Amino acid sequence: MTVARAYSAAVVGLEGRVVVVETAVGAGLPGLTIVGLPDAAVKESRERIRAALRHVGFPLPGKNVVVNLAPADLPKTGSALDLPAALSILAANGDIPADRLAGVLTFGELSLDGSVRPVRGVLCIAETAAAEGKAEVLVAPENAAEAAAVAGLRVLPTPHLGAAIAHLAGRELLAPYDEEPAAAPPRSETCDLHEVRGQAVAKRALEIAAAGGHNLLLTGPPGAGKTMLARRLPGLMPPLSREEALEVTRVFSVAGRLPGGTALVTERPFRSPHHGASAAALTGGGSDPRPGEFSLAHHGVLFLDELPEFRRDVLESLREPLEEGVVSVARVAGARSFPARFLLVAAMNPCPCGHRGDPKKKCVCTEKDVQRYVRKISGPLLDRIDLTVEVAAVPAADLHADGDGEPSAAVRGRVAAARKRQLERTGDPRVPNAALPARLARTHCRPDPEARRLLEQAVDRFGLTARGHQRVLRVARTIADLDGRSEVGVAHVAEALRYRRTGTAP
Repeated sequence: MTVARAYSAAVVGLEGRVVVVETAVGAGLPGLTIVGLPDAAVKESRERIRAALRHVGFPLPGKNVVVNLAPADLPKTGSALDLPAALSILAANGDIPADRLAGVLTFGELSLDGSVRPVRGVLCIAETAAAEGKAEVLVAPENAAEAAAVAGLRVLPTPHLGAAIAHLAGRELLAPYDEEPAAAPPRSETCDLHEVRGQAVAKRALEIAAAGGHNLLLTGPPGAGKTMLARRLPGLMPPLSREEALEVTRVFSVAGRLPGGTALVTERPFRSPHHGASAAALTGGGSDPRPGEFSLAHHGVLFLDELPEFRRDVLESLREPLEEGVVSVARVAGARSFPARFLLVAAMNPCPCGHRGDPKKKCVCTEKDVQRYVRKISGPLLDRIDLTVEVAAVPAADLHADGDGEPSAAVRGRVAAARKRQLERTGDPRVPNAALPARLARTHCRPDPEARRLLEQAVDRFGLTARGHQRVLRVARTIADLDGRSEVGVAHVAEALRYRRTGTAP
């Protein structure tokens, strides 16, 4: 009996785990058996492998062929193990040198004609290859740019099983992927803030939210511009750092949302799930959990329009990511944790019909209807929202005013300066003021005596919770940063309190 080994990886959560593909060819009934906790897609690879080998002129040997995917206790999902399994069979049968597989990590789905198709989770797999000291990786051409984002890895785009065989046999070597990493595309200005007429208070709130990473709730009648404002928030935020881009790309790759040929996600995500989405769609789900909308918004913006229309369990599932920046998903296959540090922007009408308080349109809702509508959002969730802004209908005079408002680029400059001040204090660009740990908040958000007295009066008068008190201080700290001040003064606290929800309704 001859045994050969090829090396690949499986994606578990957002991590890659090495999988050793062992093949034994020996006496027995002819056939191909795959063991090692394969799922349906892996079991079906027998027919793909059989057809692909026949197409390149290497039909399965007329012997008993057993492929073991080790470790045996790790569930194997997807089709990425097709290529290494085929190469392992060829090595065990003596068609290619078995020792050539030792320093190579391979992954890819096989077509019936032997073509290598792209798979998801390539960035995680490539990082695993580098960590395990593999010299090179064989990938589908569509996955090459993504794999090449990992430094120090020799990436070989492999269009066909025949090309992989020729390379490993030394007959015709594959050319390594050596394209220069594409420069980050210029920031899209198709959603520029200057297009928003009026709404000075809401624009100011967007600037504060972008500068400090604060969650924002926009309330107002239909057509007032809430969605228009929310879509312009990513353009006010600083560009992704390389580390952040890698984290976002990792999530999109595992979720299967990364376009083919893309190396890295270079712009902050903006996710806007429909209010009919289930909790699993937002937190992540499936028998082998994949990231949901919360994680796809990592380092970006999660926009929840018509907030009260979301199911109660969906809204309550926001608590963990808003506090911890992660979302945990437990399934039979195991528990997975996905990053979910996003800036939440929510929008809602003041009542079910949307016209409560509108001087031009009469509200048809009863008081009971309004209370029922507002109570769909729990107090603890509202307590985690730092800025609440009423977006009134835009007057006709503003709609027809000459000249444009301030562009996104100008606001983005002030936001970048404020973020720089936060970085100088914490040393970590991933910790804006909204995410300051309590011990740092006590040091960096300390108000001056006059501002402290004003905040104490607000706590007594409006009944702010301890969390609400801390969030007001963090917002005031951000306002001071935008103002270029080292101390949090009374004007900063007063403005922060104006954005704080008081009472039961938003």
